[in-house]
Amino acid sequence: MTQSKLTIAFPLRKPLFSEYLSENSLVLPNGKRSKPAIRNSLHASTLDGVFATFFSCATGGVLLSNFLLDLGASNVEIGFLAAIPMLMNFLQPVGAYLGDRTTSRHWYTLSIFSISRLLWLFLLLGIGWFLVDPRQAHNLILGTLAVVALTHILGAFGSPSWVSWMAALVPDRLRGRYFGLRNSAANLTNLLAMPILGVIVSQWNGGTIEGYGIILCVAIAAGIISLCFQFLMADVNPQIWGSDSGSLPNPEPTPPRAIALPSFLKDKNFRMFLLYFGGWMFAVNLSAPFFNLYLLKDLDIDVSWVTLYNSLAAGANLLMLPIWGKLADRLGNRPLLLFVGILVAITPLLWLATGTHGVLLWVGLPLLHLITGATWAAVDLCGSNIQMEIAPARQPSSYFAIAAAVSGLAGALGTTLGGFIATQSAFGGFVGLFALSALLRLLALLPLLFLQEPRSQSLRQILDNLANFWFKPRLNSHS
Repeated sequence: MTQSKLTIAFPLRKPLFSEYLSENSLVLPNGKRSKPAIRNSLHASTLDGVFATFFSCATGGVLLSNFLLDLGASNVEIGFLAAIPMLMNFLQPVGAYLGDRTTSRHWYTLSIFSISRLLWLFLLLGIGWFLVDPRQAHNLILGTLAVVALTHILGAFGSPSWVSWMAALVPDRLRGRYFGLRNSAANLTNLLAMPILGVIVSQWNGGTIEGYGIILCVAIAAGIISLCFQFLMADVNPQIWGSDSGSLPNPEPTPPRAIALPSFLKDKNFRMFLLYFGGWMFAVNLSAPFFNLYLLKDLDIDVSWVTLYNSLAAGANLLMLPIWGKLADRLGNRPLLLFVGILVAITPLLWLATGTHGVLLWVGLPLLHLITGATWAAVDLCGSNIQMEIAPARQPSSYFAIAAAVSGLAGALGTTLGGFIATQSAFGGFVGLFALSALLRLLALLPLLFLQEPRSQSLRQILDNLANFWFKPRLNSHS
């Protein structure tokens, strides 16, 4: 194997965060190089992610779905719950437009997300009202959906600015490993919190509704604490900062640009990414929101077991994220999205073999969730990183917002159609839904074959390097 191939495929050593920052410190908006500021920002962002994950555990996922099911929510209402976050992403271009006209990523993000998290106090009042008058169950369901909708509307306004802020703070060479580390910390929180919260809800003496209200109180406090850590992060002024981590601030502020739709139309590479991202989100959300519903409602498995299964997925995600992050930095994000995406695509077919039989309950379902967590670690990480790679250096939030809007609309359509198919026996219910999702996921991967990513190895290079890695030592040993 030549030295060049060895360097491309398997670098002997990658610098640590501290080493990289000491040699390649970023330039802050005030023009000064501050290595500690960037290092502290990355640590604070990790802690922000930990507490935000705890907040999300209680305000989304299986616990929120189980809360609505206990109130008597229908399949259509559960499907609508899953569709809301994706549908509201269609507002992200508006969020990018507003965020790029501010002078502080921090204060804009803080104002948006503090309001969105305090909104859940209204749900606490609704739970108290229900405990006094149980006839208000349906009104509480509608109120919960309203809070979820308002939360994600505000999230759509704030997410492009937050992603651009992180793109400015994290060096591009370290994105795979840093976000792998950050996501690992978040998934460790999920791993520990989900089973504990599930047991609290299911075993609470006052009932599951009151138990959910208790954990929601703690979750809101955790959500506010997470925002406090953002005060320790270096702020970025979008008026003078090209959000690429290596770019320098302009000597004079430049007026922010509106969403560059003409540039987006001319960017063939970005259009190919949107074709992949939109198709993938449609195919995934055709079935993904209904896996927990299938366990809770069709298989009638207790919520404590379902949260335990989800924790296993989080644990596998935690263990694999550092590995995927290093591979993404070495090989690129596109190859991992292709190879691992095939495994994720066929996962819905494995759900067809699940059931409540002893072996399936104790071995099959845990193994399925372990596979899901391990593979989705790569897809989530590389999907986020590749957007940062292909977006333009200046004002990338418009590109992030357009991608989120397209994926959100596609995902919402997928969830809506999935809810319809799941209720129609003519389509086979969940069986037909899971099979169709697997097929469409495979088709959605095709645009990745034509997508160009900077610093990414081609599939041919990877296969050649793998062949040299596996076969050349064996040939030398025989010779």
